[in-house]
Amino acid sequence: MRVTTLDRVLAVLVLSIGSTGLLALKAGGPRADWVFTFHGLVAGALLVAVLLKAARSVPPAIRAGRTEPVVLSLVLAFAILGALVGGFAWVASGRLLTLGQWTLLTVHAWFGLAIVPLLAVHLLPRRWRALRSGTSRGPTRRTVLVAGGLAAVSVVAFLGSTTLDRVLGGVRRFTGSRWLTPGSILPATTFYGEPAPLIDLDAWRLRVGGRALSIEDLRAIGETETSAVLDCTSGWALETTWRGVPLASVLQLPARGSVRIRSVTGWSTVLTVDEARTALLATGVAGAELPTENGAPCRLVVPSRRGLDWVKWVDEVSLA
Repeated sequence: MRVTTLDRVLAVLVLSIGSTGLLALKAGGPRADWVFTFHGLVAGALLVAVLLKAARSVPPAIRAGRTEPVVLSLVLAFAILGALVGGFAWVASGRLLTLGQWTLLTVHAWFGLAIVPLLAVHLLPRRWRALRSGTSRGPTRRTVLVAGGLAAVSVVAFLGSTTLDRVLGGVRRFTGSRWLTPGSILPATTFYGEPAPLIDLDAWRLRVGGRALSIEDLRAIGETETSAVLDCTSGWALETTWRGVPLASVLQLPARGSVRIRSVTGWSTVLTVDEARTALLATGVAGAELPTENGAPCRLVVPSRRGLDWVKWVDEVSLA
């Protein structure tokens, strides 16, 4: 396989795994299971392609004394390998792996996010030309064989790690998250690891249009209970009972459009009207009051999304 062809293969693989990785942060419904399957399949091919690229490019660059490109290439390769090894280790371990306060899946995600700026710097200013289509007589037999080999490695790595997980007793949701004990109180996690904000419950108000609702006003609208799965991007999933007020009871939903739910921290998410109709503004969980670390006095519950969109410490609901 020619170097330029390998560069293009790498570009396609990185784009594929990066885009599906970003989609995985949001996709929580069963119809999105293909995102996680495709993400896992691409990983094996990318691992081999990165090793091939490093073996071909790094030694000649070292001999030529090109220190800066070599260092940048090694840093980029380290980030990619860190993300891939972390991902495969998470799947194959059969348990919820942690590194300090972080799960290994969180570390995998941070490595993945670091690849984007590193790749942009690596391609500037001249390497973009390698990705442009030029005159070509079509793929060579060697290129076809290597591409087939990458595809085979992808399938073997995906099935192998998944099988090992099952042999070790691992049970994961289609998203890759590991199930926690049903009906329990969920762990206290945030995407950036920031602590829970200090909220004066007496002064807290939920702003909806021109109204400002206290927690008593919110509960007076009428609370209900529902069972829903919180699937956290940290790598765990928990099905438990949530008590709260349906979002549709707080805000009159239009036939079309979207709804924005905002946190006191500034974090927010936008739901479609259909998603908003199934959403809940929760004030309790697992038969108890909602803990502050889990979003009290009010957090969003939206079954079709992952935990990243279950906004904690909600203080504003509006049409977007």
